[in-house]
Amino acid sequence: MKKYIKIDEWNIIEEGFDPHLNKISESIFSLGNGRMGQRANFEETYSGETLPGNYVAGVYYPDKTRVGWWKNGYPESFAKVLNAANWIGIEIKIDYETLDLDNCKVTDFKRVLNMKEGYLERSFTAELKSGKKLKVKATRFCSIVDDEAGAIRYSLTPLNFDSAVTITPFIDGDVKNQDANYDEKFWDEVHKETHHGSAYLNLRTKKTGFHVCTGMKFAIEQNGKIVEFSSVPVEREKYVANKVTLSVKEKQETVIYKYAVNLSSENHDKELLVHETKKVIEHISQKGFALMLKEQAQAWAAKWVESDIVIEGDASAQQGIRFNIFQLNQTYTGEDARLNIGPKGFTGEKYGGSTYWDTEAYCVPFYLATADEQVTKNLLIYRYKQLDKAIENAKKLGFKNGAALYPMVTMNGEECHNEWEITFEEIHRNGAIAFAIYNYIRYTGDAQYLNDYGLEVLVAIARFWSQRVNWSADKSQYVMLGVTGPNEYENNVNNNWYTSTIATWCMEYALEALATVKASDAAKYAAIVKKIRFKEAEESEQWQHIIDNMYYPVDERLGVFLQQDGYLDKELILVKDLPAEDRPLNQKWSWDRILRSCYIKQADVLQGLYFLEDRYDLETIRRNFDFYEPLTVHESSLSPCVHAILAAKLGDETRAYEFYLRTARLDLDDYNNDTEDGCHTTSMAGTWMSVVEGFGGMRVRDNQLQFHPFLPGKWASFSFKVGFRGSLLNVKVSKEGVQIINQSDKALSVNVFDKHYDLAGNAQLIVEHALAN
Repeated sequence: MKKYIKIDEWNIIEEGFDPHLNKISESIFSLGNGRMGQRANFEETYSGETLPGNYVAGVYYPDKTRVGWWKNGYPESFAKVLNAANWIGIEIKIDYETLDLDNCKVTDFKRVLNMKEGYLERSFTAELKSGKKLKVKATRFCSIVDDEAGAIRYSLTPLNFDSAVTITPFIDGDVKNQDANYDEKFWDEVHKETHHGSAYLNLRTKKTGFHVCTGMKFAIEQNGKIVEFSSVPVEREKYVANKVTLSVKEKQETVIYKYAVNLSSENHDKELLVHETKKVIEHISQKGFALMLKEQAQAWAAKWVESDIVIEGDASAQQGIRFNIFQLNQTYTGEDARLNIGPKGFTGEKYGGSTYWDTEAYCVPFYLATADEQVTKNLLIYRYKQLDKAIENAKKLGFKNGAALYPMVTMNGEECHNEWEITFEEIHRNGAIAFAIYNYIRYTGDAQYLNDYGLEVLVAIARFWSQRVNWSADKSQYVMLGVTGPNEYENNVNNNWYTSTIATWCMEYALEALATVKASDAAKYAAIVKKIRFKEAEESEQWQHIIDNMYYPVDERLGVFLQQDGYLDKELILVKDLPAEDRPLNQKWSWDRILRSCYIKQADVLQGLYFLEDRYDLETIRRNFDFYEPLTVHESSLSPCVHAILAAKLGDETRAYEFYLRTARLDLDDYNNDTEDGCHTTSMAGTWMSVVEGFGGMRVRDNQLQFHPFLPGKWASFSFKVGFRGSLLNVKVSKEGVQIINQSDKALSVNVFDKHYDLAGNAQLIVEHALAN
């Protein structure tokens, strides 16, 4: 764990330059706008350790896998989020010395991510080997108003010299992914052109044929005025630039304004891509940096109105939650149903793919409450549109009759993950997708979604589960063999409790959905039944028989659900008794040792208790929590939030706060020693869940919001906003009680501490001293 980020409620601040922390900072200080993203790489040359990262949403490359592609059922390629053209580059030369923080003395270094207004600012003083000193201040952002654009203000001030300075703004498309399987570069050049003060580079991905045109335009200012300059065009393979030489004077500031855009063939005609790029670059450069920055601040203010969480009395917790909300809001906007939320967002390339079960299990609750319901609907429709691919994936593994297995990792619906224990065995992902449909309808009341999209997905998933189980003559029950649960520190186990439980829940929900659609729209029901060739009596009877006769491993003596058969055969040594030098296990132990150990990477049984908590009484949840939490190492970013929510439900304030702080500051403090690969974007939604569902105790039951909050001892108060069926509520929890303000015209009913209240439009409810009762 590293604690070098300064505590501030609205800013992420790094003071002093430590090259060993640079890749971590590049992740933490990343920027994005839903269409494009940028790691916090330096504009100027940097020859030290760095992970360059520029990403364009929806653009990927199917990198041929190194292992397994020749085996039946294995994917042939792994879909990679592509490192795209570097648009931020500005090379600086003082006489013949290149400004490079790896080759000069750096002082007064400060990096600030302004989350309130959505921009990154960096400043430092550099002393070159010649003794020349200069001060640099760089500000940049990815615009969420013009979401294909970014802008940079880069200023340099000589402190002890007059000299000639060569400034070379550039676009460099000669890039590669760090995780390329065969060290291959994934881009081919289509077109380039360079003009005075501007340049354009059009690239095409190999195999997939995506085109991305990156354009730039720049202006230079001295003494507060735009200056005329001469430029020399520079072109080489996949590279365009303008070289400008100017005279600079001691204490005089020179400012470079660089405007850049990334336009993709996903959104523009390939034949018109360069033309459209020029139009957009002209539009933003005419606005100018100051106006674009002002618009950025206004747009972010609107986002914070919808999604901010305010914590009084704990600046570390406040900074953590805002950082997570900020990253979520700049990663996914919900405006394009073709896009989804990758586990690293726009902060790194590790894991590849754009979609994991993280979206349905962790991100859906955040977007349901903080954005228009269409945003979440688009996430679900994304899966609906890939249903044919999910059926094809299952067919490759021997399933039939329209059974669907959604991929563990995907870009276009095809499975692209090739670790057998995950690709073929971590099938619980199907359950998360079905649960997201249930969660969406429960929250929005949009029952029509079942008729239009949901039912087909639910039936296909139920068909998969019904074929994945088998009858055990020994047990006279159905069993599920050879699976991997959410806990990836167990592979190829039999009867994983969570997987079996979510499987039968899916079949129950599919039967319920069939009855709902049949009752609400008989014609639609008949059309769906015909389309998917559903054998109503036969298949429904089969599913019900599995539901009624499923085997679940339980230990009656301990009163807990067993993670899987044989779990108690393991040597049960608590995590607290592990030597500190053994952590994290995945970096210190062999895989063989991990698999034979009792240690749990992330919530497994507890994941099921979180999803389906209404099925279990409080004591059942408590027994399982108290048994499994001490054995959990939380080496998955998705683990602490589930534990925080359940601990809060159990009234365990100490552990709830501990897990919240861990999930909120997972990346800021580099808890698991892996932030340099990118932030854990999807788990950030779990941080929001920890506050709203954990400390706020928010649930949806009987078509209304229910709250059962408590106040962590270190906090004076906390408040959050949730949108619900046309209403916007501001919920504040303090030592005095609970205040709910309806910030919309629409009336609704709420439940606070199991008591019903009617709340009129633009009215407030105060439940005094409720926390003490």
